[in-house]
Amino acid sequence: MAAESVSWESSDYDLIVVGSGAAGLACAVTAASYGLRVALLEKTDVVGGTTAWSGGWIWAPRNPVAKRAGKVEPADAPREYLKSLLGNHFDESRVEAFLRAAPEMVAFFEERTALQFEPGLAIPDTYGHLTGAGTGGRSLIARPFDGRKLGGKISLLRKPSRETTFFGMTIQSGADLRAFMTVTRSARSFAYVTRRTLHHFWDLAVHGRGMNLRNGNALAARLLRSALDLSVDVHTGVDVRSLVAENNRVKGVRLSDGKILRADSGVVLACGGYPHDAVRRQKTFPRDRDHQTLAVPSATGDGLRLAEDIGAHVETSTARPAAFCPVSEVPWPDGSRGQFPHIIDRGKPGVIGVLSDGRRFCNEGHGYHDYVEALLRAVPEDAPAVSWLVCDHRFLRRFGLGVVRPTPVPYRHWIRRGYLKTGGSIGELAHACGIDPAGLAATVKAWNAGAERGADPQYHRGTTPYMCLQGDPEQRPNPCVAPITKAPFYAVKVVPGSFGTFAGLATDEYARVLREDRSVIDGLYAVGTDSVSVFGGFYPAGGINLGPALTFGFVVGRHVAAENETGHAS
Repeated sequence: MAAESVSWESSDYDLIVVGSGAAGLACAVTAASYGLRVALLEKTDVVGGTTAWSGGWIWAPRNPVAKRAGKVEPADAPREYLKSLLGNHFDESRVEAFLRAAPEMVAFFEERTALQFEPGLAIPDTYGHLTGAGTGGRSLIARPFDGRKLGGKISLLRKPSRETTFFGMTIQSGADLRAFMTVTRSARSFAYVTRRTLHHFWDLAVHGRGMNLRNGNALAARLLRSALDLSVDVHTGVDVRSLVAENNRVKGVRLSDGKILRADSGVVLACGGYPHDAVRRQKTFPRDRDHQTLAVPSATGDGLRLAEDIGAHVETSTARPAAFCPVSEVPWPDGSRGQFPHIIDRGKPGVIGVLSDGRRFCNEGHGYHDYVEALLRAVPEDAPAVSWLVCDHRFLRRFGLGVVRPTPVPYRHWIRRGYLKTGGSIGELAHACGIDPAGLAATVKAWNAGAERGADPQYHRGTTPYMCLQGDPEQRPNPCVAPITKAPFYAVKVVPGSFGTFAGLATDEYARVLREDRSVIDGLYAVGTDSVSVFGGFYPAGGINLGPALTFGFVVGRHVAAENETGHAS
């Protein structure tokens, strides 16, 4: 390990955390709660990372929130599920560490911090046919948070992305989302949505942002509140240039201005992986030329480079390099372009995904990771990895499509901008999109024949609990299947995307960074997407990014506190 020649008489901090998403914040909060002096360094001017843009779901099997609600399951069930899915990518020591610590993490934050949770009792794991798959309760989400409780520090919190909000208003899956989806069909929903919207626009006028924080924004806000309560030194606009070591142990960081910050107990890398590192992505991502990441622009692989400079190993043998999600590119009036994640619309009744030849290529209601996997398999290497989500007028106004909102929100401006393609017939729509008209007509005809019976003979939409949850309970007999018959017809272009990276720094069960020979780099930890995915590049359920991020952030904070008490004992 390269070492700086520095004479240190005393330490500035016990622990330095680089990066301020869920993983970094969780680590800083945990360590500070045990009495450590902690600095949290963030290179942008706001904290929250990609977490603040996310849906906020957390996969934490056998958590106490679910148990209090009556969801109790055997300890072996989540383990068996992961073994069934991960196969040769099952890393026993790290998986065991995650499963053991996840419920402890939830209990810790509930008891000692501002982070409080709501259960996802109806949210099943993605692959319901596998041994040990959960039917609900393994996922949870941060409770909504009043941004006013951050006081002036609200300016430190990253705003949610405009693609997934309504004028900056976050809408949480569950009862909140159902109310917005049924606003024109229910007096109760109309009253609820009216109140929420009026309060939101008042907050915009007074505070310049929404203050009823939900989803990942609520998670980041609650963790930030906790960090401030525990006297974590939060520094934004800080560029870390290198790690500093003494006596073969990482003990600080060198900043871009040459200043050295010292930490006796080590440094934690939580910089958000490498979704915006073009060189590394080109080496590891399939069809990188077509890929659209949903991560914040500041996630450029800083943590990996810092660690590699002192001998760390980057593990790229995961099943997939990133957490895939189908994405459409959104053209905004100001000329900028954003990315919309197609998480729930694909599973609604009355929409199908097709290739340029008009054929379906997958079960659209299966996991979003699976949609991209299927797209990459279906399209030849030398062709653009492009698909289209196709629906009719009834679907568009009932559910929306991509960034296009359902009734009563206007939609024609999306046609004018080219985001939403349309046609008075299936043939016209095909020509508008550049899809083979005969192929699309045949596909829609076959789909409608099955849909009249509530069936999908080709790919079996609506046959697992996960798929049914994505559907519409009012659609019978199959909540995921309905005909595409009511003109005009619409389509949105969808390409491969991802939430964040799965490949990352090799780490052990304590999230300590490893060299290629599996030896530990003392004093250096990696959490979140800076660390290689504990699930080996698979996507077992919703929340499998934030679940390990929070859990291993907690593990590191607790481990460092224990080491601090025993003089860095292993």
